[in-house]
Amino acid sequence: MDFLSLFIVALMPILETLIVTAVGLFLGMERINLLGAISRQSLNKLVFFVFTPSLIVADLADTITLDSLGTLWFMLVNVLITFLIGSALAWILIKITRAPQHLQSLVIGCCAAGNLGNLLLIILPAVCDEDDSPFGDSSVCSTDAEAYAALSMALGAIYIWSYVYPIMRIYANKATKDIATDGCTTRENISGETLYLHSEIGTALLLPSEGCPSSEECMYQVEVQSTGSEGKVKVMFLEKTMLHLKKLIGHVDLQKLFAPSTIAAIFGFIIGIVSPIRKVLIGDDAPLRAIYSSASLLGEATIPSMTLIIGANLLRGLKGAGVGPALIVGIIAIRYIIMPSLGIGIVKAANHFGIVGSDSLYQFTLMLQYAVPPAMGVGTISQLLETGESECSVIMLWTYAVATFSLTLWSTIFMWLVS
Repeated sequence: MDFLSLFIVALMPILETLIVTAVGLFLGMERINLLGAISRQSLNKLVFFVFTPSLIVADLADTITLDSLGTLWFMLVNVLITFLIGSALAWILIKITRAPQHLQSLVIGCCAAGNLGNLLLIILPAVCDEDDSPFGDSSVCSTDAEAYAALSMALGAIYIWSYVYPIMRIYANKATKDIATDGCTTRENISGETLYLHSEIGTALLLPSEGCPSSEECMYQVEVQSTGSEGKVKVMFLEKTMLHLKKLIGHVDLQKLFAPSTIAAIFGFIIGIVSPIRKVLIGDDAPLRAIYSSASLLGEATIPSMTLIIGANLLRGLKGAGVGPALIVGIIAIRYIIMPSLGIGIVKAANHFGIVGSDSLYQFTLMLQYAVPPAMGVGTISQLLETGESECSVIMLWTYAVATFSLTLWSTIFMWLVS
């Protein structure tokens, strides 16, 4: 299939998403106010507690089997890699642009956490339904696509609250005076201990120890003391590293980590893997198939609801300010240039070593996880931490505007690479 045909296939779902997002933007306007703050909050709760868990449990239970886990395990690693690379690049961006301290947590969140939810749920099945789709039979492709998207959404939710949220919380706390004061005190204590070690070494070098008959023995004693001091420094470094890890783990909110989508993913895996449970719930002859059908029906409301919410939330970005152009350009470059390029190399390497298999749709999904815009959950975290709320709306507006073009281009390139 030629590049132009693939471009048209990739463009259709992006246009659908753009239209629904524009509707949400229109409904959130003050004059219309059909998606005002109260309505948007109520719809958001429905999506969070009902629609999204229903979609995840229905799709995973229907498609996940014990055999499929032999390939799908790499998606867990792949999503984690996207978060790690994004946070590392965000740290470099902060150092280069000298971002204000109150925006550092927001920059890390926007670069690390990608929107692995509704965009993949729209793009993947829509690409399968196109007549010129490179992924074969549309019915099989759509079923697998929904499972891949649901698993991506579940993994994204887990990593956002177990990895991104603690890091953003630590950086947000650093902006307060109390944390800054504690940090200064800690640094002074460490400096004092280091000076004490150096003074011990210096004293040992200048003063010969008692009972030292020859200069060679004295030099040997000094070397032993110096080695012991270096050992103390290494122990201090290990203790400091463990302290930072404990601090990071201490910031993990288990209540948020085990969100409804996470619990739904666990149940979906159990239903799909355990054959007796699967036979009871899934299939035309299953006695409890009404439960699965109800969950699937509720899950169908997830995509339009989430897209409308995104459009309404982006409206606030039109009124916001306070973010430098360098930061916005840097985040866009990380999310839409650097990460997709690295994603191609990572997925191709995994395919070369036989980790991901030959399923072209699966490889396309893995690559697409590197090219999505920031997760809307970053805005939720910024509201919880009460830092960078208005700036988050501005960043989201620009990144999602650019995503219309970048996602189309990268989807075309990814399909061309795997087809």
